[in-house]
Amino acid sequence: MEKRVLLIGHGKSFMVNAIEKGLEKEGYGVLMTEPEREDIEDMENRPNIYLLYMGDLAESDHELLEYLNDAIDSERFLLYIIGNKEELDLAINYIAKEKVQEMYLRPLDVKLITENLNSVVEYSEIDDELKKKILIIDDDGTMLRMMRTWLSVKYHVYMASSGKIALSFLAKNPIDLVLLDYEMPGMDGATVLKEIRNTPAYKDIPVIFLTAKDDKESVMKVVGLKPEKYLLKSMPKEKLTNAIDEFFIIKSMKKARKE
Repeated sequence: MEKRVLLIGHGKSFMVNAIEKGLEKEGYGVLMTEPEREDIEDMENRPNIYLLYMGDLAESDHELLEYLNDAIDSERFLLYIIGNKEELDLAINYIAKEKVQEMYLRPLDVKLITENLNSVVEYSEIDDELKKKILIIDDDGTMLRMMRTWLSVKYHVYMASSGKIALSFLAKNPIDLVLLDYEMPGMDGATVLKEIRNTPAYKDIPVIFLTAKDDKESVMKVVGLKPEKYLLKSMPKEKLTNAIDEFFIIKSMKKARKE
């Protein structure tokens, strides 16, 4: 991924100009556009990173926000939003929160944005063949989309909305990690994990439970099936993604020691 950003905001804004200069100082090419759908659509060769500055935007700008909400699925860009609390609340009235990479509160530390973007660019340069593959199993579509948004920067992410779909996928595709919802209708997480462990072709795939609860009874029910760990769905983004990164780091270190 190139170090290029599409900065959406009123060009006369002091903050928009400050963001532009801060990004350019860090080596980013910055394309600027007014917050108008037509202006964005008319641009050729748009970057894969969009930075939306919400200052001065209001309910009357809902068409732009609705456009971004729809376009992010078809064009697969990464969206970052900057604003005060009221402006961010306005944005997520029209843009599904799970589709947004990060939201930054004003006043803004431009250095923080560039550090996060540098991480995105760095991981995008990893050979696709080397990226780990993660399958997320959850009947909650919102949770699936949110996890995909959070993890797709570093990993190849696949989604299954039921245990049956997941098992069919695993039979045909190699996966490095399964993130499994504990509570699902029909085939629950415990049953799915039991099926995985009983199927020779993929019985050794690591599985981490995503759960809304961490009571002892739920944990003991599946301890014999050897899940790697349990992650609460209520965990902050950074803590949850760090736990997944840590899992792969530790696994890699163990493998290196054996070799």
